[in-house]
Amino acid sequence: MPNGLIIKSTGSWYKVRSDSGHIIDCRVKGKFRIKGYRLTNPLSVGDRVFFETEDATKGIISKIEKRKNYIIRRSPHAGKYSLLAANIDQVFLMVTLTKPKTSLGFIDRFLVGTAFFNIPCVLVFNKIDLYSKVELAIQDELMKTYTNVGYKTISISCIGKQNIEHLEKKMSNKITLVSGHSGVG
Repeated sequence: MPNGLIIKSTGSWYKVRSDSGHIIDCRVKGKFRIKGYRLTNPLSVGDRVFFETEDATKGIISKIEKRKNYIIRRSPHAGKYSLLAANIDQVFLMVTLTKPKTSLGFIDRFLVGTAFFNIPCVLVFNKIDLYSKVELAIQDELMKTYTNVGYKTISISCIGKQNIEHLEKKMSNKITLVSGHSGVG
């Protein structure tokens, strides 16, 4: 039975990259659960799965490998949770001081969530090309604060391509969840 990695989830269908490198559209056979949680979707990006092929491009997922970790959030559906990703090596939280502003409360809640699931988080401060000297000083203080309590931080400019190579090196050969408010990245 072939196995592979879920690289995209679109509801009831999953794109699986087989260990041989082929992309197979798969659906689920039976039910998968995380003990103690009612999930809106039982599988996610990052899950390692076994599947049976129906033809050259379609298959049925029949088994999931044990997860090393996963991250969930409360779903808008009463009493359910959404599985965001599995088998994550690290999380990059994209944050900005302006356009849009990321609140410190949001950052702290996010860090608590990743700590709960034992997933390392890197704070990526973006849009440094847009900041005044005062805003850059504020960002430096925030970065020092989070670094002093054990978090890694990086400052970048996606548009200006500043420190992007450093970011790429940190992502190399790792499954990385990138998250943040709309407009920060």
